[in-house]
Amino acid sequence: MNLINKNRLNALLLLTVAFVGCKKSYLDTKPSDAITPEKAYESIAALNSSATGAYLSVFEYTPQTGGGAMHDAYGQKSIDLANDLMGNDMIVHTQGYGWYNADYQYTAWTLPNGVRTRSDITWTFYYDLIKQANLALDNTKNLPSPTADQLAVIGEFLAIRAWSYFGLINNFQQTFKGNENTKGVPLYTSLTTPKGRGTVQEVYTQIIQDLTKAEQYLNGRVRASKVRIDASVIRGIRARVALAMEDYPTAANYANLARQGYTLMTNTVYQSRSGFSKIDNAEWMWGSLIPADQATIFASFYSHIDATQFGYAQLGGQKKIPKALYDKIPTGDIRKNVFRAPGTGTATLPDYTQTKFAVPTVGSWAADYLYMRAAEMFLIEAEALARQGQDAAAITVLESLVKPRFAAYTASALSGTALIDEILLQRRIELWGEGFSLFDIKRTKVGLNRPTGSGNHGAPNFNPIVLTLPNASPLFLMRIPQRELDNNPNMTPGDQNP
Repeated sequence: MNLINKNRLNALLLLTVAFVGCKKSYLDTKPSDAITPEKAYESIAALNSSATGAYLSVFEYTPQTGGGAMHDAYGQKSIDLANDLMGNDMIVHTQGYGWYNADYQYTAWTLPNGVRTRSDITWTFYYDLIKQANLALDNTKNLPSPTADQLAVIGEFLAIRAWSYFGLINNFQQTFKGNENTKGVPLYTSLTTPKGRGTVQEVYTQIIQDLTKAEQYLNGRVRASKVRIDASVIRGIRARVALAMEDYPTAANYANLARQGYTLMTNTVYQSRSGFSKIDNAEWMWGSLIPADQATIFASFYSHIDATQFGYAQLGGQKKIPKALYDKIPTGDIRKNVFRAPGTGTATLPDYTQTKFAVPTVGSWAADYLYMRAAEMFLIEAEALARQGQDAAAITVLESLVKPRFAAYTASALSGTALIDEILLQRRIELWGEGFSLFDIKRTKVGLNRPTGSGNHGAPNFNPIVLTLPNASPLFLMRIPQRELDNNPNMTPGDQNP
């Protein structure tokens, strides 16, 4: 058992002790002084222990059922990497050890069978978090007079549930606009019997409801660390949701609120080994703190992306930026420096290999996971303003982000569609490798269009097979796991994604 599982077990044991510690005898089926789950959850210590277990789950490695290594299943970052590999802007160097190659080739998501397919990993990951949230929320809903501390943790669980449903709906269905009445995912707001697929609209309605209440409970609260969700993170999630819904006034407002109090990282930090692997970075809003004794070594994000470290990336699975996008980053923009310049490559760091994500110290696996940072909020705000025709305001926000990275940058001559296209380009550059590629293809309805030729997708790099796909292609959707269809009486084969 790894340390992560031990920590989660300890959290559950604390609750178990609370539940059974006052029993007079193990022969009593209903001892008069037994503590109910609801009573146990009145303890802020029990609530916090439960929350700790949930946050550990966000980066937990899950080995294959029955044993065996599944080195592409380590929580949210494993999903982020798969999403990026299904976009236009990440190349796989060679066959390597094969991890994620099926995602890159658009075959992994079409497989509903088996307990460790990509769809099964993702479905299980998010619904496990939802179950943990619902357990806590069910057992605190009748608190007679909840304290501010209790409400704050309840708010975190509401946010975790909303964030999980947003992940599910974006992987198992097309974008919101135009699909409101399409089948979404089963919607659970308590520990209850299996349900069928709710509509996309119903899922988004619940997400907004949870985030609204969570923001109310956490507003003004100071968190202990960036591992925990606070009001700024909730506002960041709300901005993401509004962007997906094409509710641009809400997206701009919440993105602006979310980034308040954060400063952009310096150019020195951006180009360092720790810029995207240390949670104490001033720009990071939310992440997982992963010390060496909780790192999952080969089964980790850094094993698959950091080719300077002895892991799967170095063993042939290097992740690279296409020449087509690299060439759009001007000389002098420090963001160009986190990719290996053409003509300077080596056997382990070939041309265009990313160095943005690296463990802070070579030889150690202590490297934190990033889930949200302020730069994303600048980009959401700028795009949302531009889509409302507020070009001047959008340019101000965009330049506030890009000029610190590239002092000569200006967007002052742009307007309308050209400005929106520029913002989307800057989003691709700034957020490269952070898990947004497929999400952006779907919500902007542009389809897949991978560049080919020298330095781009295809030979001599690993063959992605699929180079173009139309908007709303069924290949953009994960398949419902077969065991869900088999075991859920409210779902039929007709509920499967096309």
